[in-house]
Amino acid sequence: MNARGSAAEVEVVVVGAGQAGLSAAYHLRRRGLVPGEDFVVLDHAPRPGGAWQFRWPTLTYGRVHGMHALPGKELTGADPDRPSAEVVGAYFADYETTFGLRVHRPVDVTAVREAGDGRLRVATSAGEWTTRALINATGTWGRPFWPHVPGQGAFTGRQLHTAGYPGPEAFAGERVLVVGGGTSAVSHLLEIAGTAAATTWVTRRPPLFRDLTFGEDQGRAAVALVEDRVSRGLPPQSVVSVTGLPMTDAIRRARADGVLDRLPMIDRLTAEGAAWADGRAVALDTVLWATGFRAAIDHLAPLRLREPGGGIRLDGTRAVRDPRVHLVGYGPSASTVGANRAGRAAVNEVLAGTRNGTRPPAAVTPAVAAST
Repeated sequence: MNARGSAAEVEVVVVGAGQAGLSAAYHLRRRGLVPGEDFVVLDHAPRPGGAWQFRWPTLTYGRVHGMHALPGKELTGADPDRPSAEVVGAYFADYETTFGLRVHRPVDVTAVREAGDGRLRVATSAGEWTTRALINATGTWGRPFWPHVPGQGAFTGRQLHTAGYPGPEAFAGERVLVVGGGTSAVSHLLEIAGTAAATTWVTRRPPLFRDLTFGEDQGRAAVALVEDRVSRGLPPQSVVSVTGLPMTDAIRRARADGVLDRLPMIDRLTAEGAAWADGRAVALDTVLWATGFRAAIDHLAPLRLREPGGGIRLDGTRAVRDPRVHLVGYGPSASTVGANRAGRAAVNEVLAGTRNGTRPPAAVTPAVAAST
């Protein structure tokens, strides 16, 4: 670790040690770079596991959909009844040790700026590094999205976000409003319905349940839609926003039982509950905001990477406004398999510019840069 007040020089800085960051670190090492010397991995989390370590205890490994193994090491023999946070956390910890990735944690990256010599300066809670290239793999878990609703401050009950969901027992005997139309909202409802006195589900748009087999062609088409937004400099949307919610036997039962009877979004919160403009109202003890996350990229603000549409436009994994910066696990590569592929692709692009004495392309300075 570099000492405070000095900046260590490396070829590549990887920010984040979730699926995408570990994939990038694996491919950097495989291509001959030495962890801790040629590249460094910085992670803000207290322990291995990426965002998985923060998942609620009732999300067991057997209920996880689409967990893809990291490159070079399979996850085998996992107990399906064990919490996914424990299973994946142990797997990531073993992965870091096996490949000697030397992840530095907990380290908060506060800002990435020009270093003045064609390099980037990465400021953190543990000192500074300068680098020829940065692979950003910070994901979204650290930036939960709380929508603004009139009366939010007046509500006297409890308000929680999926990021702090404690499991169904915490809602025993309560009247709970679940806000959001994604998989997390549905999962919470299915769990909470067994302990809560009553649940109410609201979404801005009617949820789309997918009752058909979702094959590779449909998957590629969905990813292409997300990728198109990113290529146009728009904020990325989740893949599920374009694929819909998978219809399972549990969801069918919940719909038949009325657990998934959806109502339109509330118009306001009151001291005692929630209300709609048509006069309907419901008394509540808790509001659970299952309203998703946004990309955790505020530390990149000094580089002014955002487009007028609000997102960072990418060419592959490379930021168009500064080709020294690569984003993995962002937009179309937010899935576990997508993160693996993006990590490898970013390393290929980075090393094409940093090896053999060459440098990555200089930053693009637009005539009028959009503020981040």
